[in-house]
Amino acid sequence: MLSLVVVLSVFYVTSPTEPTNMLSVGTSEEEGKENTEGSEGEEGTDEEASASGEEVVMSGDDAFAQMRLDMTIQRDKMREDLTAVVASADVTAEDKNAAYDKMQELTEVATKESYLEMMIKTLGYDDALVRALESEVKVTVKATEQSTAEANKIIQLVKDEMGSLYRVAVEFQPIEQ
Repeated sequence: MLSLVVVLSVFYVTSPTEPTNMLSVGTSEEEGKENTEGSEGEEGTDEEASASGEEVVMSGDDAFAQMRLDMTIQRDKMREDLTAVVASADVTAEDKNAAYDKMQELTEVATKESYLEMMIKTLGYDDALVRALESEVKVTVKATEQSTAEANKIIQLVKDEMGSLYRVAVEFQPIEQ
């Protein structure tokens, strides 16, 4: 359920702010030309830019959202595999318990990551991405300037929430203007 909320949140954040005309999807070339005649100053879409050979560049917000989505998909796949182990009749009770514990751990880590992202944003940063991998936590923060003191605050915040067993790495990403 949490993963569904995350996916929908990412979709909402990355969706265009202007309402799109769904009727124009799938129109033929001739119909498309008829609809655009007489309109001036229209901007092209990403698909048009790709077709013309131009490079489509994702903004930092899109990159963060894409990384979050990739992480969610990967964890959902792991959770699905673990659920299959728990539901299997051929697996021992010990293995089922281990799989269930791993599922709980995945949920806890995802919750802590979301909480940390929110807490880091409350420190005044535009965006933050927290990824817990094995025994390491990588934090990427959008900031106008890099500061050792601010990095230490973030490291302490992560260690308070995740525990001191994790090695924490903080990366500052400049804000694109």
